[in-house]
Amino acid sequence: MNKQIKVLPLLSIFVIGAIAWFIRPQSIDVNSWHTLIIFLATIVGIVLNVMPIGAVGLLGITVFAITSAAGATSSKQAIMDALSGLDSYLIWLIVVAFFIAKGFIKTGFGKRIALIMIKFLGKRTLGLVYGLSIADLILAPATPSNTARCGGVIYPIANSLSQSFNSLPNDSSRKKMGTFLIACIGNVNDITATMFITAYAANPLIVKLAEGFGVQLSWVGWFMAAIGPALISLIIVPIALYFIMKPEIKHTPEAKEFAKRELEKMGPISKDEIIMCFTFLGILILWIFGKQFGLHSTTTALIGLSALIITGVLTWDDIKSEKAAWDTLIWFSALLMMATFLNKLGFTQWFGNEIGTQLQFMTSIHWIAILFVLTAIYTYTHYFFASGTAQVAALYSVFLGVGIKLGIPAYPLALLLGFSSSLYCSLTQYSHARGPILFGSGYITTKEWWSAGFKINLLNQIIFLTVGLLWWKMIGLY
Repeated sequence: MNKQIKVLPLLSIFVIGAIAWFIRPQSIDVNSWHTLIIFLATIVGIVLNVMPIGAVGLLGITVFAITSAAGATSSKQAIMDALSGLDSYLIWLIVVAFFIAKGFIKTGFGKRIALIMIKFLGKRTLGLVYGLSIADLILAPATPSNTARCGGVIYPIANSLSQSFNSLPNDSSRKKMGTFLIACIGNVNDITATMFITAYAANPLIVKLAEGFGVQLSWVGWFMAAIGPALISLIIVPIALYFIMKPEIKHTPEAKEFAKRELEKMGPISKDEIIMCFTFLGILILWIFGKQFGLHSTTTALIGLSALIITGVLTWDDIKSEKAAWDTLIWFSALLMMATFLNKLGFTQWFGNEIGTQLQFMTSIHWIAILFVLTAIYTYTHYFFASGTAQVAALYSVFLGVGIKLGIPAYPLALLLGFSSSLYCSLTQYSHARGPILFGSGYITTKEWWSAGFKINLLNQIIFLTVGLLWWKMIGLY
C-alpha cells in the first residue's frame, strides 16, 4: 500500500463525486456539471492532502480527459483539452520563477540580504522586523513560493535571532522577542505576496481568471496597483503587531553583532552571488521595460533562468530536483484548465447570476459597501481552506462575477479579491503551507495566532479598501 495515499478520503471523494454526477440540476448544461464535479473533487483532494499535490492534479487531468472524450469531437481533442492548461504562459512564468528562487537559496544571496538589513536596522526589535520585511520584499519579485521565501530564508534568521536573545520556544521567554518576530514575518510575507504577480503562486491564476471578465493586468500593471496600499500595510502592520504581541525586549544592540558574525561566517560575497545579483536585477529591468522591446514576462524569466544555468549558478540537477515547481506545473495546470472550461461552458456566469439574483436587494446599496461585504465573505471563507490557491480556483471567478452583476467596477473588485487571496494566508496556522513551519517553531499559541491573524487581516482589509480605492482612482483604473 502506497503510504502517500489516504485511501479512505480518496474513496469518499470518488463515491460522493460519482453520486453527484447523476443528480445534475436541469438548468445546468451536462458538460458544465461534470466539469464542476471533477473540479471540486480535485480541490477537495488538494485540501485533504489525499495524495501528493502533483498527483492529485494529474488524476484530475486524467479523469477530465476520460469523461470528456464522449462529448468531444475526438479522443485526441479530449486529451488536448485536458492538457490545455500546460499551454498557459502564466503557469510557466511561475514555474520558472521557482527555479530562479532556488538560486537565492543555493548561493546564500537571500540570506546575505536579510543579514545586511539586520545589520543596518537591527538596533531595536521593531527595526529587526523592518529589516526582515525589506529582505522579504527584495526577494519577492522572483520567489513565487511564500514557503520558500519566508520558511526557507527569513524564518531561520528570525529563529536564530530570537534564541540569541534567550527567547526560547515553548517557554515563557518566547514573549521576549520570538513571538513578535515569528508573527511579523508571516503577516509581512502575505503583504509582499500582493505586490508582484511572481511573488505568490496564486497570483497568475488570479490574472488568468480576471481576464475572463475583461480585466487585463500585466506584471507592471499589477505592481502599480499593489504598491499604494501594500506599502502602507508594510509600514503599519509591524507597528500593530508590536502592540498586539508586546515584545519584552525593545532594544537589540546585540543584533548588529549577530548579523556581523553570520556575515563573517559566510565570508566575502562569492562569484555565484554576484551573478545571482546581476541576473536578478536584469530580470527586474526586463519585467518593467521588456514590453517596449517585444519581450514577454515569461520570456524574461526564461532568459534569467538560462543565464543562471549557463554560468553554473544552477545545474540541471538543481532544476530537476525542484519538486515544488514541477508539482505546481501539474496541479496548477489542472485547476486552470478546469476553471477555464467552467467559464467557457457557462457555469461561472450561471452561478454568478443565481447568487446575484438572490442578492438583488443589495443593488440599492452603494457599491463600495457591497465590495466590503463580498470581500469579507470571500476572506473569512478561508477558515475552511488549507490552500490559498485552492480557494482562488474555487471561488474567485464566482465572487468576481457576482460583484460585477451587483454594480461593482470590475478592476477594483478583481484587485481587492486578488490581494485578499494572499492577505488571508495568516488567518490560521493551517491556511498556508508556510503556517506549519512558523507555528511548529513553538513561539505562538493557537489562540495568539488566530487572534492576531484576525486583527491584522481586518486592518489590511481596511487599508486596501480605503487606500486601495483612492490609489486605483488616482492611477485611472476605474
